[in-house]
Amino acid sequence: MVKSRKSTRSARRVKSAPSSKITKKASRFLLKLGAGFFSLSLFFVLLFRFVPVHVTPLMLIRFVEQLTEGKELRLKHHWVPIEAISKNLPLAVFCSEDQNFINHFGFDFKAIERSVAASQNGTKQLRGASTISQQTAKNVFLWPGRSWVRKGFEVYFTVLIEIVWGKERIMEVYLNSIEMGKGVYGAEAASRYYFKKNAKDLSRTQAAAIAAVLPNPREYSANPPTPYIKSRINWIVGQMRHWGTLSLK
Repeated sequence: MVKSRKSTRSARRVKSAPSSKITKKASRFLLKLGAGFFSLSLFFVLLFRFVPVHVTPLMLIRFVEQLTEGKELRLKHHWVPIEAISKNLPLAVFCSEDQNFINHFGFDFKAIERSVAASQNGTKQLRGASTISQQTAKNVFLWPGRSWVRKGFEVYFTVLIEIVWGKERIMEVYLNSIEMGKGVYGAEAASRYYFKKNAKDLSRTQAAAIAAVLPNPREYSANPPTPYIKSRINWIVGQMRHWGTLSLK
């Protein structure tokens, strides 16, 4: 009877040994995978702190969509430093998209609460809960979508760029990479496409017009604007007058 119990215990130990090895190997693999992802992501965040972002995943995805759907192929993008962009445009997108941009650390929790409340009440907001920092992280490093996995990565990259880049660089990359029309990305390309001028020459109303289409740039046009976009432009211009100037340093 004693021998039988001993043999049973030995058999259990033999069976559990391979399982333990597999668990350890899986843990080591996941640890290496996480460390590799962190290192690679940090490398690109550091790189884009200094190097212009000439292409983003969204640009490539939209271009492939145009190809597969047989639409006109268009990918207009021209990087310019923030000094070559009219001061009206950073102020316009600040007023339109994220009026707490200079104060938050990537996330506007009050805006999130308002967005949830508006969704529950079935009302429409002029601004969503996604900050300029979040939109920048999403556009530069990720793909479009609403899954929790993508949202998790968005939070991660938002924190990284807030730490590494700072507000002025985030705004610079945002203004150069955001989708501003069908196949049109960034301030310089949008300025030339809509108003036949360089981004540094945008007037207050023209900057407001570009900012007005950002919630849905593939459906709306900054020039000529629809009645709804005109109302958005007037609201943004009013906000710009109220704020006056925007300091990102």
